[in-house]
This record gives sequence, structure tokens and C-alpha cells, in this order.
Amino acid sequence: MAVRRRHRLGPGGGRALLGALLLCVWWRAAAERVRYAIAEELGRGSLVGPLARDLGLSADELPARKLQVASAGKKQLKYFTVNEENGNLYVNERLDREEMCGESATCSVSFEVLVHNPLNIFPVEVAIEDVNDNSPTFSKAALELEIGEWTLPGARFPLEEARDMDVGSNSLLTYQLTSNPSFTLAMKESRGGKKQPELVLESTLDREKQSSFELVLMAVDGGDPARSGTVKVLINVTDANDNPPMFSRGVYEVRVAENLPSGSLVLQVQATDADAGANGRVSYSFGNVPESIRKLFTINSVTGEVRTTGPLDFEGQSKYDFRLEARDGGGLTSHCEVQIDITDENDNAPEITILSLSSPVPEDAPVGTVVALLKVNDPDSGENGQVSCELSGEAPLSIVASPGGSYKVVTASALDREQASEHRVTVVARDRGRPALSARTELVLEVSDVNDNAPVFEEAAYSAYVWENNAAGALVLRVQARDADAGANGRVSYWLAGGSAGAAGAAPPVSVEARSGALYAQRSLDYEQCREFAVEVRAQDGGAPARSSTATVRVFVLDRNDNAPRVLWPAAPAAAGEAPAAAAFEVVPRSAEAGYLVAKVVAVDADAGRNAWLSYELVQASEPALFRVGLHSGEVRTARAVSERDAAKQRLVAVVKDHGQPALSATATLHVVLAESLQEALPELSERAAGAEAAAAAAELQFYLVLALALLSALLVLSVALAVLARLRRAGPPAVLRCLGAQRFSVAGAAFPADFCEGTLPYSYNLCVAAPARAVPEAAWPPPPVPVLSAEELLGADSCDKPRTNSSAVEGEVPTNPDAPQVCKA
Repeated sequence: MAVRRRHRLGPGGGRALLGALLLCVWWRAAAERVRYAIAEELGRGSLVGPLARDLGLSADELPARKLQVASAGKKQLKYFTVNEENGNLYVNERLDREEMCGESATCSVSFEVLVHNPLNIFPVEVAIEDVNDNSPTFSKAALELEIGEWTLPGARFPLEEARDMDVGSNSLLTYQLTSNPSFTLAMKESRGGKKQPELVLESTLDREKQSSFELVLMAVDGGDPARSGTVKVLINVTDANDNPPMFSRGVYEVRVAENLPSGSLVLQVQATDADAGANGRVSYSFGNVPESIRKLFTINSVTGEVRTTGPLDFEGQSKYDFRLEARDGGGLTSHCEVQIDITDENDNAPEITILSLSSPVPEDAPVGTVVALLKVNDPDSGENGQVSCELSGEAPLSIVASPGGSYKVVTASALDREQASEHRVTVVARDRGRPALSARTELVLEVSDVNDNAPVFEEAAYSAYVWENNAAGALVLRVQARDADAGANGRVSYWLAGGSAGAAGAAPPVSVEARSGALYAQRSLDYEQCREFAVEVRAQDGGAPARSSTATVRVFVLDRNDNAPRVLWPAAPAAAGEAPAAAAFEVVPRSAEAGYLVAKVVAVDADAGRNAWLSYELVQASEPALFRVGLHSGEVRTARAVSERDAAKQRLVAVVKDHGQPALSATATLHVVLAESLQEALPELSERAAGAEAAAAAAELQFYLVLALALLSALLVLSVALAVLARLRRAGPPAVLRCLGAQRFSVAGAAFPADFCEGTLPYSYNLCVAAPARAVPEAAWPPPPVPVLSAEELLGADSCDKPRTNSSAVEGEVPTNPDAPQVCKA
């Protein structure tokens, strides 16, 4: 099971203000680094540790907090994974410490985990502990040595070191040599604490007795269980090569910059040999070095120049240690240490990784709300790896640094979606190298709408003008309110909120359409009943909670000329079915001069404006030149002095007209009696009253007489038709044809004088009948004339004593001749 531990790097902050509290809590959480230690070579799915529990998250919180690995590194993200159900950290792929960290004494993987609701980030470090999974190895299968027989006992011959990829105690090597009386094994401690095996000559060699030796050198590491590796040591006993090569320095140290071109000279080593000839000729080669060294460097075996063969990358490895070997022609060797330090150059631009972006963010988010978490990493070292971040662009955002190279983008001021629905800023990360390198990434932050704006009418108060007598459902006015919010928050509906449009509980005269804001008339409006009214229209959006505003709509009803003038005096004649009103009359003395005020016609008009401006005009008078009426006052005055020749009774008809389009009018009838006193006018008034009653009776009699005549005419036509049909059935040729071809007799019907006082009306009938075969005397034609009366006599009501005319034709006497044709009497 993995070992886990927490390490607090810093204290918490104060709690004075909410913004400071949130910032402090975020910094404190970021400072708590969770540490685990696991062994290398664990299989995929191996448990690293209960990450959620160590972060203080309960199992119930996990679905909402969304715990996840969010590393900015290139490789860290693939090594580990978090189980979303239990919050445990697991190995995602096999971990090889030697591949990940090389020969470094310590090896760890650092990454960040992200939690949401609220947004937070925690650093996690997993130490990879070495296991003894590598055996010591030698670069050669056999080590060959040539030792002269003259070599004195005690001489030492360096042997190749074995390499173990493990670290710590697992890489501590001990050497063993197979037993031989001529040789023993000794250890020489070199710089850095390493031990180099040396072969020690214990006795003088005699080539003639034994020319070669084969020994086995074993290297054993300090692991548990221990691992070992072997190499053969082949010794050839030769004659006089008594001087091994000697390097000018035991350790060569050099510093080179990364990114050197391939083939660049790194250093040159030099070894000398005191021998002459082939025994003094030295060649150079690599000792037991990893294959990675051979890929990066090469050595000239003659000159000892070490050159690059591949790219050097400080970020990959900053230091290289290896051994070089010098061998003379006689087989003697010597070794030296080479240490190459790679100096960093600013060849890596900062890397920006967006760990989390909260978009969209509501526009009512408080100042200091974290909207994005960023990770900035620069693989360079020193000032080349020191990075600063800033925001480029105009937006209410700011960037705040946090421990571990993380940054958070927070709101610096209030957001307003109506002013800007999204904000685009560029995060610029710049290192301190020379020249400085930078990286840019764009953040697009959308602002979501909240219902923070009420609908606003285009006008606070509206005025509408409507003609009266409008049709029900006619458009009165269209109001419009705009809401700066979006979606349902900006969708406006309308309704009536109140007003002064009639009595309480009465239906308003207008209605409003909820979607369009159009006001329609509920009924026809009457200017004379209501000249203006006001309603309040409420506009409400669809937000939650909803916001609303009101506007006042004042409707003015415009007058139409739909009312005729009404005469108040003199009183109008009674309508049918009503009791007759007393006739209006005025007494004017015969001594009245011109301009005498007779009466005043009083009229009113329910309309307004020009429709109610009245003018008066005299249209009918018994003596037109005697009276005149005021055009605007309605005063009836005498136009001249009254004379004795003027009739005692005068009838005046005045018309009252308004100024509407079209104009409407009414008439007023005024009866004037010319008399010096009321007693003198009484006979005339009584006679006029009797005449009026007689005229009413005559009119009623006339109605019934017309009805009776119409019925008699219908019966007569029906009788004639039946008689004709009967004769046509009995006779041969139709008598009506003979009538058309023979004589015709026409007798004028009865004609009566137009005496309306007697209640009669003139009617005449013409009838055509068939004549008999014998000759008959013709009837007198044309009939006697009927007296004709003038229009004044017909319309006048002065007297009903008109002359009556008698005539035999009028009386309709029957001829004495029995054979004469029969004539219908009227």
C-alpha cells in the first residue's frame, strides 16, 4: 500500500471581508500538498492513496465536486487517474523509475487535482521509490589485460566498473574475484564515493610457466534480494611494457551550453605513455557507459576529442558523468572521469494550460469570483524559467498568482451582459530570459443573463385619439416596452393594470393583446358619454422573479357629427302615439315696428366644436318679408312694420343647422297672431284649435278610406278575372279579343275635390268591357272637368269652406238605355 502524508506549506488568511476570505481559503487549500510514496513497477490499477479523503471530501460530495487530475505537465497526466466513485488515486500505467528519472537520487511526479463547486486546485506529489529490478552489468563480455613478466608484485591494474541502474542501496556494488594465488582484488575509492575494482599482482609472473590467466569478476548490488553480474578477466603475460598510459587529469570537468550543433567539440583528453614504439602509442575509448552517452557523444580514438553527436537538452538532463579509457599498444590501460555540465538557455517558451474555465458566468457574480484556473510552466531554469502572467485586453477581469505556478482569473468589477455578452482576453505568459520568450492563449468568457432589467416603455405616457362610433375591435394604439435582458428574461407580455375607464367593476373600454401590446376598442365609443379616459398598461418580463413597469395610456374620443340639433323652444310636434302638445304661438301687436322681437328659437346640439355651432334660417313663412331670424342668435324679429293688410295668423318655419360634415338640421314651427291684445287673439286661437282637431280627424279617416279602397280594388280585379275565365270556357273566341278589336267604352271614375277637411282623397278608375253586337250610343267623352285647387289652398289651414262642384259624370248616373254597356261606379 502506498504511503501518504500531508505537508502544509503556509498558514491560512484572515476573515475580514468575503473577498479576502475566499482568496485566503483558496491560497490555503493550494498550499496543502498531498504526498504519496509508491514503489516503481506497480501494475495499472494499483492503489496510490485515498485522495478524496485526504482532501477532506466525503463520498456524498464526490458527484458534485468532480474530482479529477488536471496536470499541466507533458507526461504527468498519463501516469495517474482518479476514480470518480470513491475518489481514490490509482496508477494508470507502469512506472519505471529509471526511465522516468534516470540516475537521479530522488524521483517524484507532481501534478494538480481539480475540484468544482466551489472551484479549487490542490497540488499532489507522488514519490517513486526504487526497487532492485536491475542487475549490475559490464559493458564488455571479457576484460583483457596484458601484464609483463617483469611486473613487480603489488602492481595494480584498474578494472572496469559495473553499472547498476538502480539507486540508493540497490546500486551499491561489491566485487568478488575468483580465487587465484597470483592475483587478488582491491577496491579504490574514487571521487564521488564510487569504488573501482583493481587487480593486484601478488607474485611474480613467469611467462614460461603460465602465459595466461582467466579469472571471473562478480559485481553484487546491495538490494534485497541481491542481484549480480559477471565479466571474464583474461590476463596475457607479456614481455616489457612496463608503463601504462597516464591522463593529464584524473577528472575532466567542462560546462557546455545546450542546443550545441552536432559535431561540436566538448573537450579533449590527453594521456601519455613513457614507453616507446607501439607500447607508447595510446588510443582512447569510452569505458562502461550507458548507451545514451554513446548516442550523444563520440570520442576520437587518436586525438581524444569528445564531440557531440546528438542534441543536448538541459531540460532532459543537465549533467553527464562517464569514464574514458586510454590503452597503449602493449595492452596497459588507465581511466579518467569526465563530468559535463549542461548550461541552460532560454529555448523554451512558457506553456499555458487552462485547467478550468467557468463559462458562462452569471452577470450578477460578485467581484472576485474565480472564472478560470491556469497552469503556467517553463521547463527552463533560473531566470529563464521564472514566468510572469498578465491579461491583455479590456475586460473586467484580473489575474492572480498562486503557489505552484498556478494562476486564477477573477472578476475585477461587476459584469453586465447588456453592455457586453462576452469578454475576450489574452493571457500573456513571459519569462525573464534574454531574450524573453512568451506564450499567449485567449480566454473567451461568456456572460449569462439574469433578470436584472425591468421592461421600459418607449414613452412614460401615451396619448391616443379615436373617433367616436368606432367599430368594436378597432385598433386604438400600440405600446411597446423593451427589456434589455435576453431569452425569457427579455420576453415582454402586456396587460391592463387599471385606470379611470369607467365605474368600478365595469369592463374597460379597451383591451390589450399580451404579445404585441396593441390596444383594441372593446365597444363603440360615444363622445357624448365619455370624452376621454385613461388606462394603465403593465409590461412584465418572463424572468423569475418577474420584473414589470407601467405606462399610462390616455385615450381622447373625437367627436363626429352624429347628433342633430334639438329644438327646445318652440316645442316640436308630438310624435305618433304621444299626447299632442299645446301649440306654441306668439302675439305681435299690429303696431309693431321693424326689429320687434317676436320670439327666440332655442336649440342645443350634443356634439362639440364645429359640430355644435348652430345657425338659424327662416325657410317658410306666411309673409316671408314680414319676419327675419338671427343667423346665430335664433331671434325672430319683424323685418318691417306690421300693416293692416297682413293676415292675422302667421306660420313661420325655421331650420336649425350645425356646421358638421355633413351638416344635420332640425326645424321649428312658430305660430304668430297679429293682434293688439290677447283678448283679440283668442277667437283666432280657438278657430285654429278646432281646425287642428278636424285636420287630425280627417287624416285618420283618410287612412281608413285608403285601406278600404285598396281592398275593394283587389276584390274587383279578382271578380273580373273569374268572370272572364268563366265566359272563356262557355264561348268560342275569347270576348276579350273582340273587345280589343271592337268599340271600347271608357267612363271616368268619380272625382272628388281635394277637401282635406272632409277627409277625402281623389281617385279615378278606367275599365274596359266587351260591347254587344247591336249598335249602342257612345258615352260622353271626355268626362266633365274636375276643379283644380292651388298648392296654397291645399296646404293652407285658414278655412275649409271651399266651393263644391256637382256633375252627372261625378255622380255616376246609370244610362236609361238598358242595352247600354254596364259601367262600374267608383
